[in-house]
Amino acid sequence: MTYSIAKAAAETGLSIDTLRYYERIGLVEPPARDSGGRRTYSDEDLSWLHFLTRLRTTGMPIRMMREYAQLRHRGDGTAARRRQILVDHRAEVRERINELQSCLGMLDYKITNYEHVERKWHGEDLSPAIGEAS
Repeated sequence: MTYSIAKAAAETGLSIDTLRYYERIGLVEPPARDSGGRRTYSDEDLSWLHFLTRLRTTGMPIRMMREYAQLRHRGDGTAARRRQILVDHRAEVRERINELQSCLGMLDYKITNYEHVERKWHGEDLSPAIGEAS
């Protein structure tokens, strides 16, 4: 199946400008063109765009995405380096998840504290708040 640039954008959640940008910086190979010269994207192109979107969502810098894309274009002989890029990035993602979990714990603590303060204020619970309410 083939997709126009507008349909590819809709399918991937990327803007048309982002698709053109990704092509311009080498993240995406120039797509095929129809008889009118308009870009057409394949299912394989969309799979790659979905993968790039996941990398971007996890915070991979464009510079690393470009290196990965260039290696991919060179073929299976680059598999070890591509794997290492993903292993390194996975470690960074896990570190960020742990950091976010810690932040989430702090938010949970503060929310619970405010619930105690509110109940105390309304006379529903006379037990002391967990900590300072600021």
